[in-house]
Amino acid sequence: MSLKLWVEGARPRTLPAAVVPVAVGTAVAASQGQVVWWRGGAALVVAVAVQVATNYANDYSDGIRGTDDVRVGPVRLVASGLRSPAAVKRAALLSFALAAVAGLALSAAVSWWLVLVGAACFAAGWFYTGGSRPYGYSGLGEVAVFVFFGLVATVGSAYVHLGKVTLLAIGVSVPVGALSAALLVVNNLRDISTDTAAGKRTLAVRLGDADTRILYIVLVLATPAAATLLIAVVRPWALLALVGLAAALGPAGRVRRGARGRDLIGVLVRTGQVQLLYGLLLAGGVAVR
Repeated sequence: MSLKLWVEGARPRTLPAAVVPVAVGTAVAASQGQVVWWRGGAALVVAVAVQVATNYANDYSDGIRGTDDVRVGPVRLVASGLRSPAAVKRAALLSFALAAVAGLALSAAVSWWLVLVGAACFAAGWFYTGGSRPYGYSGLGEVAVFVFFGLVATVGSAYVHLGKVTLLAIGVSVPVGALSAALLVVNNLRDISTDTAAGKRTLAVRLGDADTRILYIVLVLATPAAATLLIAVVRPWALLALVGLAAALGPAGRVRRGARGRDLIGVLVRTGQVQLLYGLLLAGGVAVR
């Protein structure tokens, strides 16, 4: 029971946001150079550990503020009283520490500049809801997700193999980041009423229900589709990813038709599945030389 609670608190449904950029970045390296497999493994450890650490940190910070006391969605360890704030904070720090160990190994092998990138990722994860002025409460969460789980994670995953930043790596990071941001958008769409009551000015709260739904559809369908067509100019097999993107029609339709509350939990699950399927197909298509 204890382990199950910690797994649920880590929010495994969000983990495609960590796995996909590593897979796509590694595929770029395979198409433009040579893959060093232990580096790919270390990059995956960093990405997943940072994601889990961020989820625990979010649970801890929201829990001690009381902003998760009334919430629809996955279990919150602190707000529900299932685990103490100190225990959840410790879990977050241990996850960050695991990411740091793997990151330092990559830095030693590739470039010590990666230490600064890692520090920025840790800060972004902690201060999303932590600190005196959390940026997630100011509507900047989706921007940070696009940057760190799109651009940084994808380009970084290619860089650890190639030792350079390429235009292809930047290009494929756009749909990856858009789908990661879509996960947060639908999560915040579900919580507009409770976040408003708690004083959280998320992007969804600022935009309102109708515009947030439009933003979700742009991120989960329009942006990845357009980006895939552009990528296919230099990597034609990338068009395979459009097959995976077709799976987004279902959740996008549910959002367009006004799904609310618990109905959006299913949309969140499907969005993660779309991201994983699209990302793996994109990685396979990009890897073809």
